[in-house]
Amino acid sequence: MATTPELIDRPRVLVVGGGYVGLYVALKLQKKIANAGGIVTVVDPLPYMTYQPFLPEVAGGNIEARHAVVSHRQHLKQTELIQGRVTSIDHANRTAVIAPSDGGENFEIPYFDVVIAAGAITRTFPIKGLADKGIGLKTIEEAVALRNKVLERIESASTMTDPAERAKALTFVVVGGGFAGIECLTEMEDLARAAVRNNPRVRQEEVRFILVEAMGRIMPEVTASQAEWVVEHLRSRGIEVLLNTSLDSAEGNLKLINLPDKTPAGEVEADTLVWAAGVQANPMIRSTDFPLEPRGRVRVLPDLRIAGDEGIVENAWAAGDIAAVPDLTGKGLPDGTCVPNAQHALRQAKKLAKNLWASRWDKPLHDYKHKNLGAVAGFGEWKGVANINLLGRIGLKGGLAWLAHRGYHGMAMPTVERKFRVIFGWILAFFAGRDTTQLMDLDNPRGAFVAAATPAPKPAAAPAPVEAKPVAEEVKTPVTADAK
Repeated sequence: MATTPELIDRPRVLVVGGGYVGLYVALKLQKKIANAGGIVTVVDPLPYMTYQPFLPEVAGGNIEARHAVVSHRQHLKQTELIQGRVTSIDHANRTAVIAPSDGGENFEIPYFDVVIAAGAITRTFPIKGLADKGIGLKTIEEAVALRNKVLERIESASTMTDPAERAKALTFVVVGGGFAGIECLTEMEDLARAAVRNNPRVRQEEVRFILVEAMGRIMPEVTASQAEWVVEHLRSRGIEVLLNTSLDSAEGNLKLINLPDKTPAGEVEADTLVWAAGVQANPMIRSTDFPLEPRGRVRVLPDLRIAGDEGIVENAWAAGDIAAVPDLTGKGLPDGTCVPNAQHALRQAKKLAKNLWASRWDKPLHDYKHKNLGAVAGFGEWKGVANINLLGRIGLKGGLAWLAHRGYHGMAMPTVERKFRVIFGWILAFFAGRDTTQLMDLDNPRGAFVAAATPAPKPAAAPAPVEAKPVAEEVKTPVTADAK
């Protein structure tokens, strides 16, 4: 495979993935590398970075979908952008193979440095029917589709006369009690309440929300007492919380089992199944010659250089969810690595960019060490929970936690332009209310045009009129005098 001629012929920093890490590494390095005669190249199948903490609010209709993403073209002016997937890397020869998003032939691309920033994908299990019936919450497209489905199911149910079908349409199940699952569930519930208020044919008590969590508690990022409060809060809103429960099958009805004994825990009829049961490192890393740890993440040193048992892999870097970054604060995951969240990914990207540039000039590299600032979660308007680590641990609930959630993520949203769009959208929603307009047929945008452009069938010819038969005249016998 030959290198495509359209690529810039300069020493290249290849950035695999355009998410949190990829975007910030490119932002911090593109000008410096260009001035030094090189080029930063970002390869990602999407033309934008998605700010994933905003996906629940997009699903709930609080944030416009386009405002939760950051355009690569608009903000990476001095970066070479390629829409595609890196399918394999041969670091010994400093080459990567790219599969273009347009379906063209794969091609090789050379590089000098490589930054592995491909992030994570949804973690699933071999559950029958899950792939056909479920939907995740890792992409902006999933968030938009989920919002429209909630609104569509409520509208459709309002005209259903079959009680069983109506109940099935109005039942929404979320599997996974982490931050993503809880925030998604509560934003959906808030959206459904607003939609039902506008529809007199549906009653609030008909709408059913169910949370399924395999562990004995939810939200491990907050304290045990806060997690218990969240469960009470969910139940106070009519949300059913099933702990120590797992999904066994999604074929037909949703079949649940108790854990750990795997005894039946009942069945649920639901049209909507959201899977938010964790993430895993992007499997593309398995098609490289980099060292991996047991969970499938690439092994790195605290300074974010890739390293294995045989030592440092020169000119290779990694950060974010795909990397096992040591947590030097000692408060990370049980295996001693950083928690895979946006807070770490953003800061690791900035440290990686500094270290990569310093390595070009043989300057000292610095380890990544970041004290977790805590966790904030929004549960719909004026509802939330927060665990803030500033001057000691500060636990917040309700409206204050919701404000902390919006304040933190509003400032953490990449680029000033996107910050303004999100914040002004919140201000508008404060006065105008939540937008519950369903967008129809996004999966078939040409449907209306095709129907209009397709000639209507000619009407069937009218049947020939049937000729009426004359009615025979009745013969009357004259009345004679003798007959009287």
